[in-house]
Amino acid sequence: MAQSAERMLMNEFKALSKETWTNIELINDNVFEWSVALIVLNPDSLYYGGYFKAKLTFPKNYPFLPPDFQFIRPLYHPNIYPNGKLCISILHPPGDDETSGETAAERWSPVQRVESVLISVLSLLDDPEVSSPANVDAGVMLRNKPDEYKRLVKKDLDISKGDIPKGFVMPTHDTAFKKKDDEHDFDMSWEDSDVESFGGSESDIDEEMDSDFEGEADDDEDEDEK
Repeated sequence: MAQSAERMLMNEFKALSKETWTNIELINDNVFEWSVALIVLNPDSLYYGGYFKAKLTFPKNYPFLPPDFQFIRPLYHPNIYPNGKLCISILHPPGDDETSGETAAERWSPVQRVESVLISVLSLLDDPEVSSPANVDAGVMLRNKPDEYKRLVKKDLDISKGDIPKGFVMPTHDTAFKKKDDEHDFDMSWEDSDVESFGGSESDIDEEMDSDFEGEADDDEDEDEK
């Protein structure tokens, strides 16, 4: 199973490496640990132009369990803990949870991808869930003192820009879908994009996952016959 997870993660890594809204690297050449930077491309976002570094850690039985996501620099946000970890449904283990009231449809499932997680995190930044905050003070401030909250967001935004690697060209709203490619640049218009805010397609990886599952099923049948 670990080999299947490794193969899937490498395929996902290669696909996401061509996206301009994130900058990813393997940590110590370990496909189960990624250094991730989220780049906000929505010009209407309070976080527009930010370069938010995080670490993704994957279980050996991925995609059956979700990865762990943690911001390197914790952001002042209702759904981000002081240590940089998130309170977000997609990173919770599969299945219904009676305690929290979350349904299986809201939580992680094996059909999810790294791209799904990163897009969910980007969406969460501008659309926080204040009913069950990880940072209560931030939730209260957002409701009662929105201008002060925006000031603290601006502070986090400015600090994040200090993490932009030397020589790295930050994408903008206008260049969002000009993908990185080893051989040539590939232009994708806004009209042609399936995910207008972020870009990217998961169809190729879906096919890879289906192939992996079929291969594992065949292996199980062969083992039964023995």
